[in-house]
Amino acid sequence: MKLYTINTGNFKLDGGAMFGVVPKSIWQKTNPADNNNMIDMAARCLLIEDGDKLILIDTGMGDKQSDKFFKHYRQWGNDTLVSSLKKHGFHPDDITDVFHTHLHFDHCGGTINRSHKGALEPAFKNAKLWSNQNHWGWATFPNRRERASFLKENLEPMSLSGQLSFVDQPKDGRFADTGLGFRALFVDGHTDRQMVPFIKYQTYTIAFCADLLPTAGHIPIPYIMGYDTRPLLTIGEKELFLNDAADHKYLLFLEHDAHNEIISVQHTDKGVRLDETFKCQDIF
Repeated sequence: MKLYTINTGNFKLDGGAMFGVVPKSIWQKTNPADNNNMIDMAARCLLIEDGDKLILIDTGMGDKQSDKFFKHYRQWGNDTLVSSLKKHGFHPDDITDVFHTHLHFDHCGGTINRSHKGALEPAFKNAKLWSNQNHWGWATFPNRRERASFLKENLEPMSLSGQLSFVDQPKDGRFADTGLGFRALFVDGHTDRQMVPFIKYQTYTIAFCADLLPTAGHIPIPYIMGYDTRPLLTIGEKELFLNDAADHKYLLFLEHDAHNEIISVQHTDKGVRLDETFKCQDIF
């Protein structure tokens, strides 16, 4: 197995929205804001090469939206999904599977392209596109809270492509076998049935944190995003996850932290806290 970091493009979000009820005087120590209260965000995805499988976990925002759309997110840096794949010697047509942790636009927008003629089409024409049945229903019939995050221009082309597949729900406990060579932890606080992949790599267990732990600044248990639909549930899910991570020395791959790529956590007198930080190149 080989792992590759796929940087799909950085952006900015409102720091208050990212930290909910946590005061700015506290969160800005780890996630400093600019004059508009915006903090740096990444859309760092993961590519797994395993035998004849080439599996991409999440795909970032993509580039098909209007200039007006992207003005809200203030993109910065030069990375794109295609350029990051090319850097490692791959093309979108090489991808065999795209695994979506969930279907908010900043996690699945790159799955669908807009052609020169304006048609919406899958960016990975040879890949299966993975979600799970419960989350797909949640995304395609969205609640008012998340309606702006589940975009028809991402979801309808997936449905029409014939490439959509569903991971089985956990039969017992919190984890399910994805059938792709790794397990996924199912969590419901941020959105219904978000999936957090756990990848066995050499001597490590790497957890792709998605929006369960967006940045290292969110490690304290009560530090919950304003975007979470069930914040009290997130608190319980985070507590279990971070205690497991500290107990078993998991490496936590941070999708949205623009400045910390992989971290580990440890038990302290104040609860679970940051232990070490790593560059992806240090691990794989």
